[in-house]
Amino acid sequence: MYRVIIILFGLLLLGCQPDGSEEEKTIFQEGVKELDQSFITYAKNGNTEKVLQLLQQGVAINAVDSDGTTAVLAATQNNQIETVKVLIEAGADLDVQNDHLDNVLLYAGAEGMIEIVKLAIDAGADTTITNRFGGTALIPAAERGHVDVVKELLVHSDVDVNHINNLHWTALLEAVLLGDGGTSHQEIVQLLVDHGADMTIGDREGVTPLEHAIKNDYSEIAEILKAAE
Repeated sequence: MYRVIIILFGLLLLGCQPDGSEEEKTIFQEGVKELDQSFITYAKNGNTEKVLQLLQQGVAINAVDSDGTTAVLAATQNNQIETVKVLIEAGADLDVQNDHLDNVLLYAGAEGMIEIVKLAIDAGADTTITNRFGGTALIPAAERGHVDVVKELLVHSDVDVNHINNLHWTALLEAVLLGDGGTSHQEIVQLLVDHGADMTIGDREGVTPLEHAIKNDYSEIAEILKAAE
């Protein structure tokens, strides 16, 4: 059996398909899955040399693991910047979402991985794709205080500054509601209003960002919002 697997791996790397029995075809398919998993694992670990080798041997660049995660997303999740770059240059699809509805831009944006965010934007990642909460990459970045990511998205992409997620929150609302009112969130609020954030969009009860800022005693943010009215 081991010899058959080795032979079928060789056929796979040569781009061939087995013409034999159903057993051989099953073994071949299992071999493909093992090769795909190895490829994704190498990407996850930042082993760019092995990733390039398997790409040259014909591995499917957008193959997914049991969670629907591609190699480029696995590399992103571990902040393997060089591996992500190589996979993008090789044509990896950045917009593929896994079972948690994460993709490269959504994950990198939420985690503050600015270099990967830049790579994704430069490669034309779709900014309209939403996460499991119905939000674009901008919204969690604003909530978590990732100033550089927010700025990058607003200045260098076509992200919708007024997108409303499933909770009926915009990036501005999340920055006020879930932020800490500190300097990072103050800067984010300023960036958002400077790039056209609609301050009249309230939550499901109609409470606006300014009203939330006053309620939370975020005086600096309240002043930014008042000045922008």
